[in-house]
Amino acid sequence: MVVSLFSARNAFFISLCLFAALYRPVLSKPAKFADDFRITWSDTHITQIDGGRAIQLKLDPSSGCGFASKKQYLFGRVSMKIKLIPGDSAGTVAAFYMNSDTDSVRDELDFEFLGNRSGQPYTVQTNVFAHGKGDREQRVNLWFDPSRDFHEYAISWNHLRIVFYVDNVPIRVYKNNEARKVPYPRFQPMGVYSTLWEADDWATRGGIEKINWSEAPFYAYYKDFDIEGCSVPGPAGCPANPKNWWEGSAYHQLTPVEARSYRWVRVNHMIYDYCTDKSRFPVPPPECSAGI
Repeated sequence: MVVSLFSARNAFFISLCLFAALYRPVLSKPAKFADDFRITWSDTHITQIDGGRAIQLKLDPSSGCGFASKKQYLFGRVSMKIKLIPGDSAGTVAAFYMNSDTDSVRDELDFEFLGNRSGQPYTVQTNVFAHGKGDREQRVNLWFDPSRDFHEYAISWNHLRIVFYVDNVPIRVYKNNEARKVPYPRFQPMGVYSTLWEADDWATRGGIEKINWSEAPFYAYYKDFDIEGCSVPGPAGCPANPKNWWEGSAYHQLTPVEARSYRWVRVNHMIYDYCTDKSRFPVPPPECSAGI
């Protein structure tokens, strides 16, 4: 009975995902790595493959690595497909994020993929920094093995909300709650970044599980880089233009299908939410009651 219920739930969820994909807007053709990105850290550990349409990132005892977009953007949508480290990936972190690169007043939108011991689920941690204020972590155990194939991870950002997507499925919504005196990132442009690095002091079970260097080198793969947004510097009126597709009414709230899949993920796969962490926040932060 348990198996049949699990199968039915997953079949239902897969149908939701397929339905959502059918209604996804047609976006631009993904770029080659060198079109939009540059290596920022340890160029010996990043290799372009498939004619520059994909890259391989390597982590070994000598170094991790990272790359960044050549431009910064203010609002839009960024995505890339990633295949994460297989097997025993405990202590490793692959990050895909946007960052304003402004130190103490930085804005930042994070995907952090926390490795695990073989056979355990990968955890994705998201976080939002606005005007230097962070501490808004949420963690979800992915419902698939992200090391077996590529999956798309995307950040959608407009004046009203930020949505984190996994394969078109929203796993987090962060609304503009400036009316409640909650800071929201809408003034600073952000670059697009990714890194692969060692973080076994915190990444896996709070640092209990250490990296196993006998399994090194560790590899992650990226492809289908897609950035659509207002580049800065660029046309001055672009960020405030209500005719940008990501500012349209279709992107003011989740569709009914997205809302159902969002609730499914959060009920079945969320393992941590700062909004419910009473040890850190005896009174939940004001944005926590905003809903979707």
